[in-house]
Amino acid sequence: MKIKIGRRSLSALPAVTRPTIFYDTDLTGFGLKASPTGALSYIVEYRPGAGGRSVSKRRMVIGTPKNLTPEEARNQASGILARVRLGDDPAAERSNARKAETVSDLLTSFMDGHIRAKRKARTAKLFQGYVDNHIEPALGTRKAPSLTRADIQRLHKAIGKTHPVTANRVLALIGAAYTYGSRSGHLPEGLANPASGIERFREQVRERFLSESELLRLGEAIREAETVGVPWIKQSKSKHAPKPENRVTNIGPHAAAALRLLIFTGARLREILDLQWDHVDLPRGLLFLPDSKTGKKTIVLGMAALAVLENLPRVGKFVIAGTDNDKPRADLQRPWALVSTRADLAGLRLHDLRHSFASVGAGSGFGLPVIGKLLGHSNSKTTERYAHLASDPLRRASDAISGAISKAMGEPALRETG
Repeated sequence: MKIKIGRRSLSALPAVTRPTIFYDTDLTGFGLKASPTGALSYIVEYRPGAGGRSVSKRRMVIGTPKNLTPEEARNQASGILARVRLGDDPAAERSNARKAETVSDLLTSFMDGHIRAKRKARTAKLFQGYVDNHIEPALGTRKAPSLTRADIQRLHKAIGKTHPVTANRVLALIGAAYTYGSRSGHLPEGLANPASGIERFREQVRERFLSESELLRLGEAIREAETVGVPWIKQSKSKHAPKPENRVTNIGPHAAAALRLLIFTGARLREILDLQWDHVDLPRGLLFLPDSKTGKKTIVLGMAALAVLENLPRVGKFVIAGTDNDKPRADLQRPWALVSTRADLAGLRLHDLRHSFASVGAGSGFGLPVIGKLLGHSNSKTTERYAHLASDPLRRASDAISGAISKAMGEPALRETG
């Protein structure tokens, strides 16, 4: 049945006993669907592609007379039909959008198919924290293809009010997930990445280097904590003081050795805590790490670091023994808190010891390529496998750097290496 769809025809529609479509006399494909219950909805029908009777019709609802006037519905129908003539299939696009992955689905695929498969476990754990604590609660139920730049910008801004660095990491993670989704087919081809073009918060790079006087205090604090123990300091919330014999805290030789190795080598924390005796070559003064943040790595040991390893008791397979001889020590939080507080270096991070190693090397006149090799920076990754073949200049650099630090800490004089 055909009618001129307008305000007057809407009020004069006959009652129907089954769903009926009244097609518009002026715009082919535009219609009004009426049901026996009295419900009305504007629809548009078309044949996608080249058209013809061999192609099944598509039908999609535009709206109802409650939210659209006949003129507004006609204009929308005209726009949809114009897109069809250009080769689009609006009904299929709407159907695909409804079936599309949510942001939560995309993130799950990204974490399982990319991050956990190609990144280290610690990285995956960190990223999962960003997903669970920030992205999922705000955007998880949204359809991934419909997420806009404005949506992500609001999240980025909200997190950045208190944690700008975290906000930048979350933004980067969302962007990486969408790049992965486009490449892997989880998202429609050609979909723009909604995380692109968002300005990041400025990050203040924290560079903390120890002075000679600070190194001396640190060395004294480590020796004290390792031997006689650091005196107990009353805490404001403490109700009871420990017994007299328990009023000092001793960190033990392995925790002390870990701190010294971090200082004397510039190594990362996990590189030292995960170090096994099988990785140590004392005659050649090298550590062969099977894995690190930048992959396989060789560390050239200076005299100070060699002395630490030569005098350290071997307990189990790990150099830095913990409570379980078959597992690496989890962290150095307690001994570091004790030593750094005793040395009046509150707020100093363990990673700052790595910065200090580099700064002493730079101050001693060694070039950045040499320091980069000693630290195992990723831009020197391709040459790390040959480090032990050309270790003489590196050893001189390592000897000088660790020796200068050792002297500043007041460590005993060390033997020369040939």
